Amino acid sequence: MRVVCAMSGGVDSSMAAALLVEQGHEVIGMTMRLYDAAPSERTGRGGTCCSPAEVDMARLACDSLGIPHYTVDERERFAAEVIDPFVRDYAHGRTPNPCTRCNQQIKFGPLLARAEALGADLLATGHYARIESGALLRGVDPAKDQSYFLFAMGAATLSRVAFPLGSWTKEDVRTAARERAMPNADAPDSQELCFVPGGDHGAVVERRAAALGLGADAFEPGPVVDRAGQRVGEHRGIHRITIGQRRGFNTAGIERRYVLKVIPESRTVVVGDAEDVRTREVRVAELHRMGLPERGEIHARVQCRHRATPEPAVVRVEGDQAWVRFDGAARAAAPGQAAVIYDGDRVLGGGWIAEATL
Repeated sequence: MRVVCAMSGGVDSSMAAALLVEQGHEVIGMTMRLYDAAPSERTGRGGTCCSPAEVDMARLACDSLGIPHYTVDERERFAAEVIDPFVRDYAHGRTPNPCTRCNQQIKFGPLLARAEALGADLLATGHYARIESGALLRGVDPAKDQSYFLFAMGAATLSRVAFPLGSWTKEDVRTAARERAMPNADAPDSQELCFVPGGDHGAVVERRAAALGLGADAFEPGPVVDRAGQRVGEHRGIHRITIGQRRGFNTAGIERRYVLKVIPESRTVVVGDAEDVRTREVRVAELHRMGLPERGEIHARVQCRHRATPEPAVVRVEGDQAWVRFDGAARAAAPGQAAVIYDGDRVLGGGWIAEATL
């Protein structure tokens, strides 16, 4: 079987390709150029994802496996479909999830089209997730599971995609890569968004704002108020704020305060204590189905942030929206983030949080 393997330059995608080769498949490596940070901005692998250095590493991995390697330039599409929505979301008081958008808009669609053009039967990636009997499942390594980021790939895509590492742990992947003398066996994991080197997303938003026609007033400081509406401090701009945050703004007193809500119209940030950062209900828009009914209620578990614990909830589905009422509460659910619905390990679907009720 001919398989195109998406290769970022990291050890995961390289080991995915190695496993496919060992299974006897005809494997083609393909790397996407998405973003290049300035050298001064790069830390570890931050800011280098799919940059020239990572492309070179992916090519070395392919050479070691004896498979062809191709590079495709998707920087323009990545900027339009991932970076610009990220900037607009933060400027309007939302908390974006660019990795899910990237999977949805950049990786699976364009790469699948290129794989088909090369006569490939499957597109493989190094994601830690599983596909079984047409269903998307969590990866077996809970510390690396990436199913949360994959709900938007669409049920129709599952039959054309493979995740060779879904049943592996990261420790086993590194061990196997060392045994095979892979050139990136000990390469550090990327801990940051590839286009936010150093972790300062506010600076990225500010730099790109003018090109998107966002006025300077979108980044002005504003009031921090408590739940009663009393002013207790000031923030440096709502584009630097997310729900649940407890740093990056100034307040009076010594007690810890956490962001509960962002009101973009007045650039107001509402804060409270740790117990207040509990979301009772969320409305989910742009719903993607992988087993959800068209309408009706189901009991499921819903995850509202990467690495968050899925919380039991009643999910009421109506067309392309869903209303999630948690049995207890979810911590720091933020508009703009993904809400992914699970039945055990199986992904039933998900969408984007449009509203959150404390």
